Amino acid sequence: MSSSPHAVARPRRRPLSALRDMLVSEAGGGLVLMASAALALAVANSPLADTYFAALKAYIGPLSVLHWINDALMAVFFLLVGLEIKREVLDGQLRTWPDRVLPGLAALGGMAAPAFVYAAVNWQSPGTLRGWAIPAATDIAFALGVLALLGPRVPVSLKVFLTALAIIDDLGAVLIIALFYTANLSLPMLAGAAVTFAVLVGLNKAGVARLWPYLLFGIVLWFFVLKSGVHATVAGVLLAMTVPLRLSAGRPDDPSSPLHVLEHAIHPWSAYLILPVFGFANAGVSLAGFEARMLLDPVTLGVALGLFLGKQVGVFGLVLVAVKLGLAQRPAHAGWAQVYAVALLCGVGFTMSLFIGLLAFADAPALEAEVKIGVLAGSIACMLTGAGVMLAAIPRHPRD
Repeated sequence: MSSSPHAVARPRRRPLSALRDMLVSEAGGGLVLMASAALALAVANSPLADTYFAALKAYIGPLSVLHWINDALMAVFFLLVGLEIKREVLDGQLRTWPDRVLPGLAALGGMAAPAFVYAAVNWQSPGTLRGWAIPAATDIAFALGVLALLGPRVPVSLKVFLTALAIIDDLGAVLIIALFYTANLSLPMLAGAAVTFAVLVGLNKAGVARLWPYLLFGIVLWFFVLKSGVHATVAGVLLAMTVPLRLSAGRPDDPSSPLHVLEHAIHPWSAYLILPVFGFANAGVSLAGFEARMLLDPVTLGVALGLFLGKQVGVFGLVLVAVKLGLAQRPAHAGWAQVYAVALLCGVGFTMSLFIGLLAFADAPALEAEVKIGVLAGSIACMLTGAGVMLAAIPRHPRD
């Protein structure tokens, strides 16, 4: 395998889609993302902390700056990921049942095991059991950022596997939020979202190939989902499901296919603007008031162990079982050590874990602080350990 997807021109080879191209050859986006997260941590614990948090809480129109970032900008990123997943399912590396079932089972294990670990630690503390879902989510932005930093020698199939796993995991977390942490669902807004989604499906069925109708109704869909009480990023995935794709069955992608056009248009904005802004806004965890004893408090310990222990056991365990039982195939050109490294990286749970924690303990500032410490400790441990295992598992001499 060539060290660069652009090194040799090969006739009739399927070119990498936007997201996969970023994962294979553009560690720059990952570098910017990780730098923005590190900067956020530094600023949140500096004399500029008050200004930082005040700016995120400032309102621009109907939403705060933080909500515009998490609910609007990230909906665009989820649109990109949804487009990639649709492409892989219909015309790529997820088009067969064994390829589809593996990330689904891994995501299921990656949600169930961390919740079990948290519940086990907090079993004798009924007041904190409400946080059982905090370690259930994988932060796709940071997990992919770590893999991007490791360069093109990490198998593409493994990166696509992590992408599929993480998006299924995040969608599961969003569903958990809607079912267990949403106090006020708006049925009229949900109905509006359903009608708008039906219109988008109708456009697809009618063979409409122009993108602007999909984008226009996509904005309407985002508004209804936002107001419904369900996390607004779901709108991005729903919109992606309706954008037309022309299958190319082993031939180079049709450059006029609406899905490919939109995917390539979004990619640079996502890699170098949306994700870095997202990381800067959400990774800023203040350590003010931190005490060493908090590391052993049930919430802190449950979250940290859920992310570090639960994720690797759940993800790697179900992948191993699925492959050994013949239900799925291991990602191509990836060894078991590399799969285990991905399972560790799935424990990086910054954003969604923090979000669920704030919902679970909205009226308990002390528990919120413990959630932040647990998420930070568990995520950093998973990031460092996962990267170390992956580096050790990468062959010294890549395939030609």
